[in-house]
Amino acid sequence: MSFDLSSILNQIGKDKGIDRKVLIEAVESAMLSAARKHYGHNLNLETQFSEDNGTIEVIEFKTVVDKVEDVATQISLPEARKDYDADAQVGDELGRKLDTTVLGRIAAQTAKQVIIQKVRDAERDVIFGEFKDRKGELINGIVQRYERGNLIVNLGRTDAVLPRREQIIKERYRRGDRIRGMILDVDPTSRGPQIILTRSHPDFLKKLFELEVPEIAEGVVEIKAAAREPGERAKIAVSSNDSGVDPVGACVGIKGSRVQAVVTEMRGERIDIIVWSPDAPSFVARAMAPAEVSRVVLDEDEHSMEVIVADDQLSLAIGRKGQNVKLASKLTGWKIDVRSVSVAEEESKRARLALESIPGIAINHAELLFQEGYRTVQEVADLSLEELLDVEGITGELASEILKNAKEYSDKLIESGAIVDGAVLSDVNKLGLNVDVTNRLIRGGFNTIQKLATCEADDLTNLVGLTLEEADTVRGSTDVFLKSRPIDRML
Repeated sequence: MSFDLSSILNQIGKDKGIDRKVLIEAVESAMLSAARKHYGHNLNLETQFSEDNGTIEVIEFKTVVDKVEDVATQISLPEARKDYDADAQVGDELGRKLDTTVLGRIAAQTAKQVIIQKVRDAERDVIFGEFKDRKGELINGIVQRYERGNLIVNLGRTDAVLPRREQIIKERYRRGDRIRGMILDVDPTSRGPQIILTRSHPDFLKKLFELEVPEIAEGVVEIKAAAREPGERAKIAVSSNDSGVDPVGACVGIKGSRVQAVVTEMRGERIDIIVWSPDAPSFVARAMAPAEVSRVVLDEDEHSMEVIVADDQLSLAIGRKGQNVKLASKLTGWKIDVRSVSVAEEESKRARLALESIPGIAINHAELLFQEGYRTVQEVADLSLEELLDVEGITGELASEILKNAKEYSDKLIESGAIVDGAVLSDVNKLGLNVDVTNRLIRGGFNTIQKLATCEADDLTNLVGLTLEEADTVRGSTDVFLKSRPIDRML
């Protein structure tokens, strides 16, 4: 290398943002690899960058010994004094420069590849150091291309990847389009682009509101929770740390300008903004907007709530394909079961009749069981004596009698082939499924068409034990049933 490397290294360092020392180490390593390939790997070689003339020197070192055992790394004392240093002594390590002009094309190509890889590694380290602390930031880029469904985005100094799973399904981009995303992760081990972007994460929605709403950036208004069905609909819960600031109004803006800016960026994704409440039932009721909730029944043990709405509000509460209730559940963290008033009243009536059908039970004791959340004979029969004694108003002798009669009556129902919970769950039969599947749905807790409308296929396979084919049949039958009539009158 007779040409001056200094200016080349300076230019590369400036263009790539890589420290000059790192580049020098890369060039030295590359030249060492090429020299060993040409002169042999058994030699003791070192490379040094000369700042004076901007060249790489290759130096061969040999140790002075009395008796030479390895000619590649050792030299006798007479030969050392003749060819290297007249004052050489045994044990000295002597070096001489090797001719680098004879390395040849193959060695030069090897050096080139090593340099390219070293520079690439150094560049990746610089990029990782720059972006590792920027997770959660919004960033703009230019669409480059699609690779196996993943979108490659140019950020200027480097490329990022928007994986298929982090994209909004309905969005399509062409080369040269501008795109905004949130830095989800920085992966230093990735072979391709190491910066991972997202447009589907709930935090992306939060960051957009923070950008558009000064009160959020200033900490006056706080986004407590966010839930999304990317590309379709989203819900955010907000609260204000200043009693004089309306959190919803701040997020909406004058004539909806602020929220509309977010909706435009999200390509038309509908956004519901609700006021957060520390009271869980109130929060759940608000999260069901735009549906108006009549009442909420809380089950802390199951971390679930039964939401009762007027008959004409049922379709709004459930939403298209169960979207509204799913988002409300994600937003609040509570499992939500939606009921219309008429269905809830009918189910309560049937449940009370079922409990009152236990031989020998008094109406007031059946009501006590109902108020504790028990709805069927089977549920009572499955209780332990200790659990039944926990019901206020039921004593030891009475509890034993109720438990005994409930178990005997439950066994008779099973032997007769009747569906144990049939009085409460008969509306599932409207789907026209076979008896075995219907019974398994009932026993698995999917006792209404509303529950089936909001469940996932995984719920049916994991919780009920249906096969994938059976689960698909149930989902298909439910969808057909819902499309065939208004949901608020389906029962």
